[in-house]
Amino acid sequence: MKIAIIKYNAGNVQSVQFALQRLGVDAMITDQSEQIQQADRVIFPGVGEASSTMQYLKSKKIDEVIINLKQPVLGICLGMQLMCQYSEENNTKCLGIFGEDVKKFTSSGNLKVPHMGWNQLQRPQDWLPDTLNGEYFYFVHSYYVPVNQDTTAIAEYGTPFSAAMRKNNFYAVQFHPEKSADAGEAILKQFLNV
Repeated sequence: MKIAIIKYNAGNVQSVQFALQRLGVDAMITDQSEQIQQADRVIFPGVGEASSTMQYLKSKKIDEVIINLKQPVLGICLGMQLMCQYSEENNTKCLGIFGEDVKKFTSSGNLKVPHMGWNQLQRPQDWLPDTLNGEYFYFVHSYYVPVNQDTTAIAEYGTPFSAAMRKNNFYAVQFHPEKSADAGEAILKQFLNV
């Protein structure tokens, strides 16, 4: 199975590759359209900022490639947010795969922004096994996707938000499976087997 991890001006790309290696799976990190299109699975990870990332994707025409992929695609963290139509982070027009707007968390009381650390997954469904209900995953994000018709799992941080989504061949998680120990490995395995 050929796995492509989309390379762009963001952190965390290699940690996804290392997590896959722990599962015995080789993956290439690439920003080459042809390699992305020919892969059996595509992972769109990310730690970074929305507008500069979208600029990079557009400069390489990877934005059009991602939108038109037919194989399973997994967006992680910023990757999930950029699959939406718009982000409040620097007023960014995104890929529009999911018809949702990405919102900024507001600090209040004990809740600090960014939301950083371990949080529980609630009500997993669709591609996510219900055995993951109540499992803890590692999150680092200041922006979130509200719960919507494509939500396949929820987490809460002051407000419920989409911890995972799916629309057709596009899968997405807000947390970092590559940093979420055994539960994160289970998510990566699940995606590789869809």
